[in-house]
This record gives sequence, structure tokens and C-alpha cells, in this order.
Amino acid sequence: MITVEGLRALHVFAEVPDAALAHLAGAVEDIRLVTGEYFAHEGDTRALFVVVEGVAEITKVVGGEERVIGTRRPGQFFGEVPMTLSTPFPASGRAGEPTRVLKLEPAVYYSLAADAPSVPDRVAGLARRYLDSLQTMAAEQHEYEVRLIHPRRSARAHRVIGFLSRNQVDFERVDVDAAADAPHYPLIELASGARFENPTMRQIAEAVGLDVTPAADRYDVVILGAGPAGLTAAVNAAAEGLRTLVVETFAPGGQAGTSTRIENYTGFPFGISGDDLARRAFTQAKRLGAEIVVTRTVEALDPETRELTLDGGDVVRAEVVILATGVVWRTLPVEGVERFLGSGVYYGAARSDSAVAQGADVCIIGAGNSAGQAALFFSRHARSVTMLVRGESLESSMSRYLIDQIAAIPAIRVETRSEVVGLHGADALRAADIADRRTGAVEERDVDVLFVMIGADAETAWLPAEIARDARGFVLTGADAAESGSWHHARRPFALETTVPGVFAIGDVRSGSVKRVVAGVGEGGAAIAFTHQYLALGAAAPRA
Repeated sequence: MITVEGLRALHVFAEVPDAALAHLAGAVEDIRLVTGEYFAHEGDTRALFVVVEGVAEITKVVGGEERVIGTRRPGQFFGEVPMTLSTPFPASGRAGEPTRVLKLEPAVYYSLAADAPSVPDRVAGLARRYLDSLQTMAAEQHEYEVRLIHPRRSARAHRVIGFLSRNQVDFERVDVDAAADAPHYPLIELASGARFENPTMRQIAEAVGLDVTPAADRYDVVILGAGPAGLTAAVNAAAEGLRTLVVETFAPGGQAGTSTRIENYTGFPFGISGDDLARRAFTQAKRLGAEIVVTRTVEALDPETRELTLDGGDVVRAEVVILATGVVWRTLPVEGVERFLGSGVYYGAARSDSAVAQGADVCIIGAGNSAGQAALFFSRHARSVTMLVRGESLESSMSRYLIDQIAAIPAIRVETRSEVVGLHGADALRAADIADRRTGAVEERDVDVLFVMIGADAETAWLPAEIARDARGFVLTGADAAESGSWHHARRPFALETTVPGVFAIGDVRSGSVKRVVAGVGEGGAAIAFTHQYLALGAAAPRA
């Protein structure tokens, strides 16, 4: 911990009485950081940091790119704006070199302020200067590298918007007056002058610089799926020196990446969106050395060699394979629903969908946490939000905190024992037939946007027969794998191991998993612990 003499050496504390310095020395956190390590993140709750040694960089994401917007050197503060205005951090702080900082929690700061009024005066002055610089930066004209031109209600454009947003690609949207199914839309234009008419996701990924091809043909660990479970496994594997590849079909984050708000994830007291959580995990995994490719699917897995065949014919070999492919939303069993997909009907809901909900009459089908989070989010954009619930209430399927928040918002209406039985519209959704299962009555109502969240299924039919699954297609692991009749080895499978040695399953795709983000994250970390134990065996155990 820092000493009174160490504090006295910082000119900012020059006028602080000895007794106050002695109390401060015992109350502050003395934090030592390696280069690149963060001590504060944008959105964190308020605190005041004082640099003791080294250089602190202040960073902010502007136009999708993290920029260093300032530095702090020994004796200088960071956190003056949150401490003065009682707001979360407007930017992040990290070590530009090996650095030492002191952290003053609000109670410690206010105690210091009472003993040394010069300190809060100085902090308030710095806060005003910092806010001025943020306003100047916000006024800058941003130049986009990618422009997406599309008809307003286009299913193809909606998918591209989701792809770019969830892959953290900064882009400009331009709506045009054209038919939703016009063949050359959506149109992608790059700052370089390159132009792509109605491109595939792979073409878009390549154009904007995303990785789509594995750099090698052999890896220690190949993880299929970049949801919270898969990304956590990638972070842990890469951090521990394992050569790691993640293969993702669409974008990092998985189903959780579409969650508009996750409020029960430890460490984020004010909640975090699914795409922001995915962005942080993706950045962390890449920084630690994991390789992540998108727009790729695995078409075959050889259970003997753990050789994976990707679409397009690429083949990679892994010592360990981790299945983290998650689940997909169930489709709405209503005739003609396919023609409204992307033009009024959407599976799942993400923050990038706020534009389609703006000023619209929105219906959300579902009673889980994802549906509740979506209702809260879209109530800030839509003209009306109606939740349609087949059951008697929300209590059996939704967390209490969400139920209470929904009840407090008059713009959200919850209708139980109700379901959609018909859809109407020409080029886009205009209305829906809603059945009341209590009375049998069916009412046609104006509906512009329908978000469907009625449960999810595992897509595991592509797996080899040697990997046992339950009746619903979820992968058996651990004790269930051992008792399935498909485990033919002398040792017992590890807790997350499938019926094929060296192939593990984590997250929602695993039979019996808890369908919560935090559970998937825990399994992602545990899978790498089991990976080390498996690799220590030297090879798969011989058959009994």
C-alpha cells in the first residue's frame, strides 16, 4: 500500500493535512498495472483515480474505433467527470506502460474533500475542461468506411445490418425508395470505391476485413460457436498458451448477442447489452491470441481424428474440439410467415432493430427473459408494445426483476393465454390475427413489427452418430454420456465431455444446461480446465 510519504510526493495532495493523508493512505486502493491493462471501463460506476507512476491512457470508442483521447501522468486525475456529476465513466482508462494508480471510492473522496477543499475544487475544474474536449470530439464529422444502401423494409438488408452491427463494423445506412426485393440491393460501398451488389455474408466479411479463413490446419483447440460460452473458452485457452481457433457462422455473441439488456450478469450493476458483452469478450480473446473466423460452418467432424471439414472444403485438425454452437429460435407456426421475414417478422431482437421499431406497433411473442428485455428496450422506441404470452402469467418463465420493470411501464401491455394465428400484409406486415384462448375469439389488430421468441432448439443433426444426443437433439455430456451406452472407454468422461473423447460441449447446446449467460461463461472456463486434463492423458484412453 502507498505510504503517507508517497502521497505527499504527489503535488495534488500538497495541502492535505497529515491526519487526512494518514487516513487516505489506509483507504485507497493501490493498483499496479501492466501495459494495456484497464483500470476503468466506459460505463463503470464513479470513482477517482490518481496516477502515481507511469502513464494512463484515456480511451473512447468513436465511430466504432477505440481512440486515445488523452493521457494522465503522475499526480494527475482520471474520474473527475463521474465524481463531479455523479455519472458513470464517459471513457475508459488503461495503462500505456507499466503504471501505478490509486483508486478513491466516493466515500473516501468525500472524506478527503471535507479535510482538503482544494482537492474537490481542482477536480471540478478538470471536469469542466474534459467535458469541453468531449463536446469538440462529438462535433467532428465522421467519415464512414462502409456504406449500406437499401430499401427500408428489406429482409436481406435487415440481415446485413445485423451482421455488420454484431461484428462491430462501423457503417452508414442510406435508405432508398425501391422495392424491398430489388435484385441489386442491398448495396455495399467502401471508402476505397469498391462496390458490391446484393453480396453474400462471406463477401461482406472479406470486404470489411473480417477473418474468414483459418490461418493453419492444426490447432490445440477448435471451438465451434462464438457465444458467451465459446468466447470464454477462447479467452481461457489463448491465455494459457493453447493455439485456439473459433469458428462462427454469423457473428460473435450467439443468441445472447441479440439481448438488448442483460441485468443479472455479475459485475455489471447497471446491466450490459448482449452485443457489448460479446464485443468485450471478442476483443479480449483476440488480444490474447485466439483466432476467430466468421461466416463459416462445420459440415463434418471425424470422431476418430477430430478433423473438421468447413464449408468450402477447408479442413483443420484439433487435439480438442469444443461444441458451443448454441441454439436457434423456433419458427412461428403460422401459415405464410416466411414471406414477412425481415419485413415485419423477426426472430430474436437486438439493439440494431430499434430503427424498425421506431414509432411502430410492436408485438413480442414470448415469456422468457429475452422477451422481457426486448419489451423494455422497444418501449423507448415504439408507439406501443404488446407481449403475447401463451401461459397464464410471466412468473413461471421470467425473472422477477423484469416482471416488476414491465409492470411499471404503461406503454407495455401483457396479454396472457394469447397467440398469433394469422398474418396480413402485401409487401410488409400490416396486421395480425390474435386469438384469446380463454374465449376462443380471434381479433385482427394493427401490427407493424412482430418479434418472435418462443423457445429455441439445438441444430446438431450434422454431428456424427458417435456423439450421443437426447430426444431433443441436445448433446449428452459427463454422467449422461457415460450412461448413454455410447461411451466405450475405460475411464469416465470428464464433466463436459461428450461420448467422443476430446470433444466437449458447453452452453445451450449441452443437454441439461442452465440457459443463462453466466452458466455458459462458467462452462467455457471449465471446458479449458478439462482440456488440460485430457491433453495430459497423452491420447484418448484405449477401448475397454
